[in-house]
Amino acid sequence: MAHVVSWNWDFEGGDETYEGRARSFARSVLVGRDSGAVHTDLALCRLEPGGSLPFHLHSFERCAYVLGGAPIVELDGRSYQFGPGDYVLFPVGMPHAWRNESDEEARWVELSTPQPLLIGEREEDTLLLPPAEGPAQVPMAPDPSDPRVRHVGHYLGTPPQAAAFAVDGPVRGRATAGMDTALLAYSGISIKMLVDGMLGANLLTMFMVDYEPGGAAQVHDHPFEEAYLFLEGEIEGEIDGKHRLFRAGELLFCGVGVVHGFFNTSGGRVRWIETQAPQPPRRNSYRWPAHWERLRERFAAASNES
Repeated sequence: MAHVVSWNWDFEGGDETYEGRARSFARSVLVGRDSGAVHTDLALCRLEPGGSLPFHLHSFERCAYVLGGAPIVELDGRSYQFGPGDYVLFPVGMPHAWRNESDEEARWVELSTPQPLLIGEREEDTLLLPPAEGPAQVPMAPDPSDPRVRHVGHYLGTPPQAAAFAVDGPVRGRATAGMDTALLAYSGISIKMLVDGMLGANLLTMFMVDYEPGGAAQVHDHPFEEAYLFLEGEIEGEIDGKHRLFRAGELLFCGVGVVHGFFNTSGGRVRWIETQAPQPPRRNSYRWPAHWERLRERFAAASNES
């Protein structure tokens, strides 16, 4: 099952989960049960100036990527001042809270799996906690060089690959880099993992994708659900044999077994946030129809020869 919707920030309505303890909060589900999803709950969230979400924890895994504003997140005994490009994982059972002390609306996209239960469906899967005692901590920007910082990161997107792969500065003494900052690059595509096992996730994945002009991912499918939140540019997609142009402000959801591919014929760069639920297996997370078609041809040729 594939599902396409347009998205923007013109929505109202909170989340009954917080039982009236959330202030100036709105949430809009883009992918969920109504979309045919089984594992994915993908939503846009808005928190107005002065707004807040109380301390709470979930029986599901959730992550978020900040697209605008300056929200403050309380997590793991620390207070983080977030901005665009910051991302965070909320592991199962870890208390956290949001607040917005700025003059600008905070905006983020969040992914949850398993899907949150419907209110009244059975015992709620979000537990509201008493307010923290004592004065609020002074929020700090996430510092990836601090070994005590967990479950948070920052990434705004990849520059053109020629710039992204250039090595600047002295051989000794330049800024540290490792697998936590590494890019996966192939066929004109750059991928930066945001939320995955390395950040502590066990159930879901979120990453940023950048396409160079001419970049292409040939048609394939997966044994998990994917969603694509298009942020910049436009790209040609092939979804179960149907061609469609995707632009910034649109979202595509692909269920298990939906054959899809993307081809950047626009002449400009393209960027989106991609999510996966459940987390992909270590092997056989991709299935390429072209590979199986070649295998069938080989068997057919061998059969004819015999």
